[in-house]
Amino acid sequence: MAVISNKWVGVLSFFLLLLLAIPTDAAPQRRKNGNGNGATTKGNGATTKGGATSKGGATGATAGGATAGAAATKITQATDGSTILDKTVNVNGLSLRYKISAPADQFTAESGVTGGTATAGANGTAGLNVLLHGDGGQSFFDFPNQAVQDNLMGVAILAPDPNLFWGGGSGLDRTDGVAHSAAVNELIQTQLPQDVAFDMTNVFFMGVSGGSLMLSGFFMPAFGAQYQTGVELNCGALAPQVAVVDAATMIASNRIHFQSTKDELALLQDAIPASIAAYEQLATDAGLDATTVGTLQTVDNTPNGGGHCGFDEQGFVTGVQLMADNFANVMGAQASGEVTGIGNVLTVIRCRERAGCIYECRTSPKNDLNGYRNNTPC
Repeated sequence: MAVISNKWVGVLSFFLLLLLAIPTDAAPQRRKNGNGNGATTKGNGATTKGGATSKGGATGATAGGATAGAAATKITQATDGSTILDKTVNVNGLSLRYKISAPADQFTAESGVTGGTATAGANGTAGLNVLLHGDGGQSFFDFPNQAVQDNLMGVAILAPDPNLFWGGGSGLDRTDGVAHSAAVNELIQTQLPQDVAFDMTNVFFMGVSGGSLMLSGFFMPAFGAQYQTGVELNCGALAPQVAVVDAATMIASNRIHFQSTKDELALLQDAIPASIAAYEQLATDAGLDATTVGTLQTVDNTPNGGGHCGFDEQGFVTGVQLMADNFANVMGAQASGEVTGIGNVLTVIRCRERAGCIYECRTSPKNDLNGYRNNTPC
């Protein structure tokens, strides 16, 4: 198994070429000044205007829960034959569009889905896999986790930001991460139970690029102790940017998998290892032994040649789809770790810091702590 290293392949010329070749949400982006420079989403008829900024926007949750938005509800069919409900509501003053993929009879009568018979607020037998897309929103529109897998119904949420950046801001600076995370939590807790019956104790999360930044930097620190399941952080991660609520419970009760590539973007080459080190430190501070930490926190950056999120060594869209298709193999209770084209991704990670710099990481097959490799990204 390969190790996380500050020398992941990626020079400036390749980085610039990659930005031109990858889809609009392939990388954590920086806001642009002026009009007409925003991201255009494909296949959905919506174009976001550039120059808009969420600076000074919503900074926290407000009371009132979720209320129906102006957008019409749309119902389509998922790739596995399940039903997709596409809806927009107002949560904490933010407009959230979201999709739920589930068997028709698991939707509530109030949802508007034909065949929906569940009672609003009823506890269902299946859980959720909630996806937060990358900058620009492509993974929301693609909805790669739409198939019901490992008893998890797919959910995708669109960022309530003019540029479709989860956490707002730009790059690694997610200025609205607190507000956006609170809105996602409120949506899951109060709105989704009105639409579909699901098991609130079985809600997992999947991030893509900018979505992974918000999940690791804001959502998991604030709400991870509440869910006690797991999060898959694909091609992006931040150390906690806010105080960790009930840190001992959060770190001991959640599986965290960091998935990247050897040719990751320069913007993330330090951020991902720093996040790994920070989460391991939380586990150490909580008194977890090495075997437990190795089971709960895993990492892989084996893929090489596909660029940012190109886990299939081909490209962004197909790479994200590969990880979505193998979510159960990575995050499930009986996860084998095997991902087609990659191999076993469930490797143990150990990082140590000295004077704020990561000076040693070691990685090896799950539960095998032999071997290590030095890293000095700062």
